[in-house]
Amino acid sequence: MSTEQDKTTGAAATPSKSTHALRAEATAARAQLALTLDAIEYKLNVPKRMRDQERLARRRLHKLGEENPTALLGVALGSALAVGAAVWFALRAVLDD
Repeated sequence: MSTEQDKTTGAAATPSKSTHALRAEATAARAQLALTLDAIEYKLNVPKRMRDQERLARRRLHKLGEENPTALLGVALGSALAVGAAVWFALRAVLDD
């Protein structure tokens, strides 16, 4: 036979790994576990994700303002119009009752 077999069970004997190889494997497994735990923590940390999204939106608006100030003005006016309309409809609904 090409592989050695255990005399008691008949199973193929597995080659033993060196201590160095086992330590390297354990280190790699720990690193992978740390990455997985970091990803889970980030996914469950809603306030941190909201801060990250806020920073991203600010950067995008700043970049838009530098590249195309007219478009930024349009975004600002559109936002103001939307907020104004929402307030107007809310007040109208409250006062009509």
